[in-house]
Amino acid sequence: MEMKKISLELGNRAPEEVTELVFDNCLCVNGEIEGLKDTFKELEFLSMANVELSSLAQLPSLNKLRKWELSDNIISGGLEVLAEKCPNLTYLNLSGNKIKDLSTVETDGSCFCFCFFLFNSTCHCAF
Repeated sequence: MEMKKISLELGNRAPEEVTELVFDNCLCVNGEIEGLKDTFKELEFLSMANVELSSLAQLPSLNKLRKWELSDNIISGGLEVLAEKCPNLTYLNLSGNKIKDLSTVETDGSCFCFCFFLFNSTCHCAF
């Protein structure tokens, strides 16, 4: 994702003041999360639909993130980082991705809803 897009989304706000970011259709470089740093301490909602994201390996710590839209990307795994990097995540939309196995995602027992659509709309929620 381009730094220019992050700057445009921020406007005159400091990263630590932002609670919502939308990067839909802004293509990622090499399928990685780039430019998003852990300085976004108040971020609660993040949308990265259709950005050609294939990896969460460079995911920063986003402790207050509660809702993440990741639909229509090319993610196939690597979800195990979510429990550590996004401990308050309660909603994750993975529709339109190539997820092979959700068993790598562990939670602390709190409600965690995955929307994961295969073929024509099957939603699996793990609580």
